[in-house]
Amino acid sequence: MAIFKNWLICLASIFSFVLRVEASTFCNATQACPQDKPCCSQYGECGTGQYCLNNCDVRYSFSHDSCMPIPICKSSSTKFKEYSSKLGDANTFLGNVSEAEWLYTGSVIDYDDEDSLILAMPKNSGGTVLSSTRAVWYGKVSVRMKTSHLGGVITGFILYSGAGDEIDYEFVGADLETAQTNFYWESVLNYTNSVNISTTDTFDNYHIYELDWHEDYATWSIDGVVGRTLFKNETYNATTKMYGYPQTPSKVDVSIWPGGNSTNAPGTIAWSGGEINWDASDISDPGYYYAIINEINITCYDPPSTVQKNGTSAYIYTSSDEFLEKDIAITDDEVMMDTDEGSGLDPHKGATTSSSAQKTSSSTSSSTSSSTSSTSKSSSSTSSAHSTSSKKSSKTTSTTSNGDKAISSAVSAASSQTLSTSSASGSASSSTSSSSGNVAVNVAANWGLTALCAIVGYIL
Repeated sequence: MAIFKNWLICLASIFSFVLRVEASTFCNATQACPQDKPCCSQYGECGTGQYCLNNCDVRYSFSHDSCMPIPICKSSSTKFKEYSSKLGDANTFLGNVSEAEWLYTGSVIDYDDEDSLILAMPKNSGGTVLSSTRAVWYGKVSVRMKTSHLGGVITGFILYSGAGDEIDYEFVGADLETAQTNFYWESVLNYTNSVNISTTDTFDNYHIYELDWHEDYATWSIDGVVGRTLFKNETYNATTKMYGYPQTPSKVDVSIWPGGNSTNAPGTIAWSGGEINWDASDISDPGYYYAIINEINITCYDPPSTVQKNGTSAYIYTSSDEFLEKDIAITDDEVMMDTDEGSGLDPHKGATTSSSAQKTSSSTSSSTSSSTSSTSKSSSSTSSAHSTSSKKSSKTTSTTSNGDKAISSAVSAASSQTLSTSSASGSASSSTSSSSGNVAVNVAANWGLTALCAIVGYIL
């Protein structure tokens, strides 16, 4: 009987893993999402609710209107002093921009010593991402920050769109005197687009990193000095007769992630300065790798003069064939869902009459209706915090004061799909590889468990 019981437990475990694999639906260039899970997330998985927000990939969703309309740009200046309680949780956020200007996946900790916000990466976690709730469609964005350090640790500052357009800074922890700049158009990987800008120690010193994005050119600046300029006409492709220039509404992301994680591709690990050391001094004290965000400023520019305007609240895509500047319109479409079952196809799906009425009369209903985010969405969260040796005591206090948020948000390295948010060696199109990687991990786990069951059975 004991043997039979053990075998049943093993078989049940295997079946559970198989269900997890089959329950996930992935999206990429060759496979769009089905209608019942219409939204392709930034990480290449289909679903509803949060999958339809925060850079929902319009290209691989069920249709171009499956993703929720994108809240229009609003000029702002955010100082991250005692700010962690003002952040929204990206895993439960349903689009109510009056709730929060910034979202986090991971843990966030106030750093009182420098009136800043700590982004941390505890041992074996996937890191942290801070994201804007609104998009920029041409504008100037600057962040005053300190990067993380040591090999395998990447800090990113990125403008990223649901059509795979990207303009970025990335900082490799093994090279603290270089800021890497890059851009992508619709996730097309062209590593010759990368240009380095020299600077002083990015870990010990605050610098102001700026992206100034216009219709016809973009500049990258550090501390007010332009280090790179890209002109749109330089990106023209005579074969496709298109400009490979970022041109669609983009959210602002700041992140820390383990590019040197052993589960990443060899090229990514090499680019990030080698395999990450999960037993480095930072992991012992203060207990995590970290970056520090002090201030972010956003100045919105006017949209293109040719844009279709049927309102003033949201950006929408108007075509499923192309995802270019000409395919964007400005409308008053809803940007908020009632429940986690919603999407651009039906933002009110799953709502009761009372909850829908409450949404109409108040902007606070989404935090209530979003309380049941799925495990798969939670797995894409990461973690966040910071400190140098002279600041460790105050960070320890800060971690304690925000302990519930910090600890509950920490995740394992299995959330590697979050890492793709800011990888210059392939982040712009890594949703497909991330999805495949997740399947591979689960399948490998299945076979590993099967082998374990066989060994246990033999011993018994």
